[in-house]
Amino acid sequence: MSNLKLGVQVVSAHDLIAKDGQGSSSTFVELHFDGQKFRTTIKEKDLNPVWNESFYFNVSDPNNLSNLTLDAYVYNQNKTKNSKSCLGKVRLTGTSFVPYSDAVVLHYPLEKVSFLSRVKGELGLQVFVTDDPNIKSSNPLPAMESSLHTDSRSIQSHARAEQVPDFVPNPFSKEKADSRHTFHHLPNPTPAQPQKHNTPSMSTQPNVNYGVHEMKSGPPPPNVVRMYSGSPMQSADYALKETSPHLGGGQIVRGRVIPGDRPASTYDLVEQMRYLFVRVVKARDLPSMDVTGSLDPYVEVKIGNYKGITKHFEKKQNPEWNEVFAFAKDNIQSSILEVVVKDKDMIKDDFVGLLQFDLNEVPTRVPPDSPLAPEWYRLEDKKRDKQKNGELMVAVWFGTQADEAFPDAWHSDTFTSSDSPSMVSSHTRSKVYHSPRLWYVRVNVIEAQDLVVSDKSRFPDAYVRVQIGNQALKTKPVQARSGNPFWNEEFILVAPEPFEDLLILSVEDRVGNKEENIGKVVVPLNNVEKRADDRIIRSRWFNIDKSMSAAMDGDSGKKDKFSSRLHLCVCLDGGYHVLDQPTHYSSDLRPTAKQLWKSSIGVLELGILNAEGLHPMKTRDSKGTSDTYCVAKYGHKWVRTRTIMNSLSPKYNEQYTWEVYDPATVLTVGVFDDSHIGGSSGNKDNNIGKVRIRISALETGRVYTHSYPLLVLYPSGVKKMGELHLAIRFSCTSLMNMMLIYSRPVLPKMHYKRPLNVMQQDWLRHQAVSIVAARLGRAEPPLRREVVEYMSDANSHLWSMRRSKANFFRLMSIFSGFLALGKWFGDVCMWRKPITTVLVHVLFVMLACFPELVLPTVFLYMFVIGLWNFRYRPRNPPHMDTRISYADAAPDELDEEFDTFPTTRGTEVVRARYDRLRIVAGKIQNVVGDVASQLERIQALLSWRDPRATVIYVAFCFVAAIVLYVTPFQVMVLLAGFYIMRHPKFRRSMPAPPLNFFRRLPARTDSML
Repeated sequence: MSNLKLGVQVVSAHDLIAKDGQGSSSTFVELHFDGQKFRTTIKEKDLNPVWNESFYFNVSDPNNLSNLTLDAYVYNQNKTKNSKSCLGKVRLTGTSFVPYSDAVVLHYPLEKVSFLSRVKGELGLQVFVTDDPNIKSSNPLPAMESSLHTDSRSIQSHARAEQVPDFVPNPFSKEKADSRHTFHHLPNPTPAQPQKHNTPSMSTQPNVNYGVHEMKSGPPPPNVVRMYSGSPMQSADYALKETSPHLGGGQIVRGRVIPGDRPASTYDLVEQMRYLFVRVVKARDLPSMDVTGSLDPYVEVKIGNYKGITKHFEKKQNPEWNEVFAFAKDNIQSSILEVVVKDKDMIKDDFVGLLQFDLNEVPTRVPPDSPLAPEWYRLEDKKRDKQKNGELMVAVWFGTQADEAFPDAWHSDTFTSSDSPSMVSSHTRSKVYHSPRLWYVRVNVIEAQDLVVSDKSRFPDAYVRVQIGNQALKTKPVQARSGNPFWNEEFILVAPEPFEDLLILSVEDRVGNKEENIGKVVVPLNNVEKRADDRIIRSRWFNIDKSMSAAMDGDSGKKDKFSSRLHLCVCLDGGYHVLDQPTHYSSDLRPTAKQLWKSSIGVLELGILNAEGLHPMKTRDSKGTSDTYCVAKYGHKWVRTRTIMNSLSPKYNEQYTWEVYDPATVLTVGVFDDSHIGGSSGNKDNNIGKVRIRISALETGRVYTHSYPLLVLYPSGVKKMGELHLAIRFSCTSLMNMMLIYSRPVLPKMHYKRPLNVMQQDWLRHQAVSIVAARLGRAEPPLRREVVEYMSDANSHLWSMRRSKANFFRLMSIFSGFLALGKWFGDVCMWRKPITTVLVHVLFVMLACFPELVLPTVFLYMFVIGLWNFRYRPRNPPHMDTRISYADAAPDELDEEFDTFPTTRGTEVVRARYDRLRIVAGKIQNVVGDVASQLERIQALLSWRDPRATVIYVAFCFVAAIVLYVTPFQVMVLLAGFYIMRHPKFRRSMPAPPLNFFRRLPARTDSML
């Protein structure tokens, strides 16, 4: 049995919330770990309690320690009601447990137990692991209550915690200090020397290393570090790792390239990979093999255990293949290359001829050398005879991934025995895609004329349906008594180039619950006028035809003497940027019209090196494996690497380049599992993770080589699926143009002259993503819809409790600086630090006497802060942060986020979520109401809603005007400043009269139902 134990020292708590109704709380802490529960003593009427009590938990399975969590709940004991209420909790994961020699006291900010709970304060804990057999586990608690979110039942007994053993140093005294100070990272010059003890090694668990064997006897007291909630730190397993790989241009060390011995190639951001290329061009004069005199030839290229096969031709003795095979040189286990021509047969393929090449005689080609010319070789039979077997044109050479034959080649690492070579070759190659250029189609439906309906006894209740492809919008129904309905409604749809879809407008009549078609108008988008600004487009009248075929016939309206007509104004708006991603991490911000494009400011180079530690996505041959490829998106250009088969540590080493037009854009790189090979998850490509890199965060000319964690959020929580190794370099071609871009609008000017509302933007973005997914899905190999939607964050606009909480705390972290400034000024006003207060008074007097120094002082202060923060600037590009994203949200919140729209959950689950949403909305409603009340009170100062209050305020304004007129402004500023920062002896505990007067002003709340 293992002696491994988890030690927890509950030190103290600070600034807890009052719960007993008398401005205090009777607090204690409950610890939950691995099914064990311990409790500290109760500190009566104390919001800053000090316990200094230690507990030891048995670890049932040391191999599972990293997956366990320690929960510390702070409670208030209510003796009158025999109940307890939660003041907050702290949750620590097993990955943060360290040996005793590395343990320090950390003050963790208390977290909410539920979304609606209110907490504040911190809890000081020291957590460590030890396997000392002399340490006994603490006494367990009696039966406990199950609910921690509300007041629970009476606490039956309070188990006194065991005292700290003699050999565990206690840096805190038993007596509580009068005031609490912030702990800093300062070494202790005279550490206390505790009693020595021996720590046995964990010889029984060689596979698990928690660092316990590094414990030393007599460790010094731990340095106490304070953790602030405003700067959360995520797990080291999810952190970014800087690397120093040897690439084609040399070794990368801290972003700089150290040239190597070999000459640099054009692919200098990836590792040079050597390949054996075999180009099979064609054959001639092949012999007949069947009785009928026919031949179904194909070529088999074989080296060692790797084999590639061309497609076969039926009854052809002079076939042409022109296929290229690439074999990784590191995997070659033979010195002989065999090229065999065979005849396809139903039972067994017949041998036609053979070529053999000695790899020691194969030449090496280095681009930009011209391609190696293929040669004719006579085929040998099994007896080595070259007389009657025909000839085969082949080229064989050694090269790298810089060879132009590399993208279209069949690769030895993209083949499995269960898949046919032709299918593998068509779906595993690396490709570059260009998404279609998207246009906004603005359709203004003005009116119709002379509508004719089947029922002459009623007036038509007409409306117009506007449709392009799968996009459909309609006007409001209008009852036309004269047969000439008037709408004047404007719609915006999305259309891709080339314009394959038609603009179809259907005039329909609503008859009860049915819809009767009156006629159609078909407008080819190629004939629609384009514009790049907001100039006026002339409207036109279009004849309404009864059928679709008649509407597509442009001359049909001329044959009819009488026809209904539709008045339209249609144009293609090229002054907008058609958003297919959220604006805050869009990869392109240029307008659709090319004449509005500015020149590029630089070049972005991406080297996709490899992935490591990938999670198996499928099972093949009773082993977990993955067939992965990477997709990168920036601007209109999408790239896809080749698919690497049967590897959890694939090496891609492919390099791509983009032109950069705006630094406020984001490069997105995703990793996916190919479902075409082996089949998985209903033939959908599973996402393994993605990385976003903002261009503006990159320094010019520096090579960033980092290993990015691939994080995916599941309903059960966040999961690391592996790591992706990338090399990135941004080269600026015009520094002046890049600096000028920061003064330009983010989006094209049409977004500001004729802005789109939020509902339109979300709907149009969804349509744009669908169009791009449909177009890229028609390529070979296709980029599937789930890949495009995942890369474009198509569902980022949907409701998520996790995102809402994350955005709220992001907002709070921004305001935390202002709150800290306000707290500092409050301390100055209360004279808690007299020297600081005196210095602030002196500075205030100087600024009041010389007001022209106020703005220069402010800007000089910000200049100094900027220079000071330059030392602490981020050295690495930002990446996915699980703490900022609140990825450790409650399972129910994550399940709600992954729910479909509309929901597919049960009635009870939906009802509970609706009730929770109502509670949250109710609190927001109250906050909005309070803000409105304060603003209405300001409005009531001069509105005479309260005549007496207005009289007082008007009289005050008159007196104030006279006093301010006769008194110099600087004197008034000095008097006001000294009054605000007056000593506490001259302050009262009651609110000031101006505040009392303001709170008595009326609001419009009494007029609401």
